[in-house]
Amino acid sequence: MQFDQYRFANFISWVISPVVVAPVAYYAIVMRGYGNDVNSISYLTVLFFSSTIVPIFLISGLKKIGKISDFNISFREQRFLPLLVLVAVNALGYEFMKTLHPPKLLTGILLFNAVNMVFILLITLQWKISIHLFTFSSSIALLFMQFGAVALFCLLLVPLLMWSRIYLKAHNFMQTLVGGTVGFAVMYAELKWWTGL
Repeated sequence: MQFDQYRFANFISWVISPVVVAPVAYYAIVMRGYGNDVNSISYLTVLFFSSTIVPIFLISGLKKIGKISDFNISFREQRFLPLLVLVAVNALGYEFMKTLHPPKLLTGILLFNAVNMVFILLITLQWKISIHLFTFSSSIALLFMQFGAVALFCLLLVPLLMWSRIYLKAHNFMQTLVGGTVGFAVMYAELKWWTGL
């Protein structure tokens, strides 16, 4: 059987996509780090709603009405509206999370998701940064904050994700490199400052 590079690249692109990676990271952080907290399920609900449920419904809805051409929002010009909505969703998630009085790291996730969406949105006005790489590397930064150096093994998947996005012609090398590098550095710096760790 001949190896199908396109199918493999597409599989990697979906498995290591924002709507998969972020909730997996959040589950690990909440259940492994704060599983004994009485509000742990509530923390997860707010995080999942912001990172997965709303984006899935938003992107599906926009595709259905023809505002975007595909689920990966391949065209830079089509990214402004969904990014703007996700800024608002994460800001609201931050406000909801605060009412639960969670560990500071969890409020920081939602706050800086909103901040970073604004950052990506501004870049998108002129350039097409890789949101796949930004989200994946920023999720690794979250895991690094919580679990230490063991989380850095996930960085081994970064070149694979870069290859898949480039092979699928979704991005060029520089767009994936900047997305991956900036995603990790920005999220780590923000949460380091926010938590004081």
